[in-house]
Amino acid sequence: MDTPQKIRIFVADDHHLFRKGLIGLLQSHDGFEVVGEASSGRDAVQQVQALKPDVVLLDVYMPDGNGIEAAAAIAQLLPSCHILMLSASADDDALFQALEAGADGYLLKDEWPEALFEAIEGAMHGEAALSPDLAERMLRAIRAERQHEQVRNEYELTPRETEILSLLVKGASNKEIAAQLFISPNTVKNHLHRILEKLHAKNRTQAVSKAEALGIKLR
Repeated sequence: MDTPQKIRIFVADDHHLFRKGLIGLLQSHDGFEVVGEASSGRDAVQQVQALKPDVVLLDVYMPDGNGIEAAAAIAQLLPSCHILMLSASADDDALFQALEAGADGYLLKDEWPEALFEAIEGAMHGEAALSPDLAERMLRAIRAERQHEQVRNEYELTPRETEILSLLVKGASNKEIAAQLFISPNTVKNHLHRILEKLHAKNRTQAVSKAEALGIKLR
């Protein structure tokens, strides 16, 4: 009877104790084989090209080319390679950037070993892996974007107008909105005039109240 082929794994993390501990943990699993390691994004990309592992575990924040940049490069160079991001913090921006870069999953470093093992095995079968709280946050973000789209369609708001309305909900002044969006205060004023007309609001306070009632989320 043939022995099942082990999943070949590459680990990249700039924290040496964590990386070595993770490698030891992975090696304790009968179905895994760690074929290489790196402490920077650039080194990871170079080694992965040569070693061609099945799965790459990438720390999100590393020097000399972070994990997201490395994920994008690896996804382009080796489309068959499965990429799982590891992070100590639940950063929404990093999560979406990693998935857009081509990562197959995003796990927090405080997960139980069994969750990591399942994510690695799942990735080999085309399954996406997300820590439960990250999956919930992603669903909330998708729902919020859907609400934005519904509001835009119903009131014919442009993406820029919706963006300005979101900043209004945060309490930003015209000057602050202009600075954040790199437009002039006069342009902001013109956008606000059209927003008030479309929402049938008399002033910015009414516009904010209506925006919150319609479900426009803070960004």
